[in-house]
Amino acid sequence: MSDRLLTPDELETALRAIGAERYHNLHPFHRALHDGRLSKAQVQAWALNRYYYQARIPAKDATLLARLPTAELRREWRRRIEDHDGTEPGTGGVARWLRLTDGLGLDRDYVESLDGLLPGTRFAVDAYVHFVGERSILEAIASSLTELFSPNIISERVSGMLRNYSFITEETLAYFTPRLTQAPRDSDFALFYVKEHARTVERQQAVMDALRFKCGVLWSMLDALDYAYVAPGFVPPGAFAPRAG
Repeated sequence: MSDRLLTPDELETALRAIGAERYHNLHPFHRALHDGRLSKAQVQAWALNRYYYQARIPAKDATLLARLPTAELRREWRRRIEDHDGTEPGTGGVARWLRLTDGLGLDRDYVESLDGLLPGTRFAVDAYVHFVGERSILEAIASSLTELFSPNIISERVSGMLRNYSFITEETLAYFTPRLTQAPRDSDFALFYVKEHARTVERQQAVMDALRFKCGVLWSMLDALDYAYVAPGFVPPGAFAPRAG
């Protein structure tokens, strides 16, 4: 932990180092997902639980949007909500994620009901929404910087799943294609904002802590999946329970 003020470029280097160490592409569950070592039921569990994260992202962004002080900032952040919620029914990232769960054979009403969520998933996602609503605008924006690292994990995930799972198709994974351009656009803005506004040691430490927190949210979601559906394989009462065979 540095006790001196970093230059903006040094701050960016420090933030990228956090991602290199803590981003969830390193998690054993993600490695298994990418490498084709999960069963269809385990992939279903991942998609069902990840749906809650996808569905709550627009609410998270709306919480921040309401706090932004200028029209310029609000216009920028509003695009994120449109990306996920779409501009009409059946469009946007949340709708595309439901096509993923459809393609995996999950009942859409069941997915949207959230009845099968792991408690760890709900806790982690809700903690992220609360963080964005309660912390400073600078910290809230900094927490989105995991998008700096998402294009690599998306490319890896799509290629690995298409290669290794016969039940996965390009249409099933249609959610990810727009994110290859949306995520860099969003992270470029957030990184510029953070570098411009984190001009004290305390603020720089706060943005780095915010990114560590967000990495922890994503990591803990995979921890919950790994514990429930891989080892030891104890599914909490009420959570999605794959059929035998």
